[in-house]
Amino acid sequence: MEAEEDKCVKFENGLRPDIKQLIGFSEIRNFPTLVNKSRIYDKDSRAKANYYKATNEKRRKDFCRGKPYGRGGKKPDEGGASGVKGG
Repeated sequence: MEAEEDKCVKFENGLRPDIKQLIGFSEIRNFPTLVNKSRIYDKDSRAKANYYKATNEKRRKDFCRGKPYGRGGKKPDEGGASGVKGG
């Protein structure tokens, strides 16, 4: 049993910091379970990163298309620092 725990601790120490932090709190001391949970977390984090990368690229493409009247829709005389009225 002690050898299994040592194996798990050694494995955890070799993990990326983000995975190590999450897995470390779980204190999993069954090696196959530890490896499987680490693998699942890694797969999910990569999928999340790819999702946000694709979302950012799409947003950039949409932004580059441009709009004929600018971004805001407000006229220059509406609000803001330049819209201070004298009294």
